[in-house]
Amino acid sequence: MGIGSITLELLVGFLALLVLTKALGKTQITQITPFDFISSLVLGELVGNAIYDKEVNILSIIYAVLLWGVLIYIVEWITQKFRSTRSILEGNPSIVISHGKINRRQLQKNKLDINQLQNLLRQKDVFSLREVEFAILETNGSISVLKKSDYQQPTKQDFDLKPKQGYLSVDIISDGKIDWGNLHDAGFNEEWLNKILKEHHIDHAEDLLILEWQQDTGVFLQKIDKD
Repeated sequence: MGIGSITLELLVGFLALLVLTKALGKTQITQITPFDFISSLVLGELVGNAIYDKEVNILSIIYAVLLWGVLIYIVEWITQKFRSTRSILEGNPSIVISHGKINRRQLQKNKLDINQLQNLLRQKDVFSLREVEFAILETNGSISVLKKSDYQQPTKQDFDLKPKQGYLSVDIISDGKIDWGNLHDAGFNEEWLNKILKEHHIDHAEDLLILEWQQDTGVFLQKIDKD
């Protein structure tokens, strides 16, 4: 099999997967359910095996990817249209800890032992089962945890502090490149940017690794390390 043929088939397979991923949406990337995970694996295998099979041509690769994509789309459409099918095709989350008590039946149903449960909890910064009020095993295998009140982080309400509004940060300069769209969306112009650079003794935007602006905290910046 020639290098040119492999290159062409790789490019076609890459573009086909790219288009299909965009069309199917982000769930195929995050693999929210076991079905999403399996479909992603099969999709990759279809292209991978087809590329190195001498009897498979480009049209076969495109057909296989499109057919699999249509099947996935149909399943996703069914689960959105008919709620009753979601438990079969997507699965249901399981409450493995309820009111601080481990539900052994749910652990067995989901083929999960205590050590695995503790491992999942540690990934949520929970290092003792005594801290957990509720724990839910999600359909993608991750776990969501609600701690007991004694182990929860205090909030502003606990201290009778007035809550503040949160703001998203905006990258004005990244890797030495000015994002003019972000600059204007933030309500600023080139004159403001030059003023900021001058205040921080920066000669050129290319000298900055990042310049970030946030409404409540102002400007954060870091120079590119020349060493």
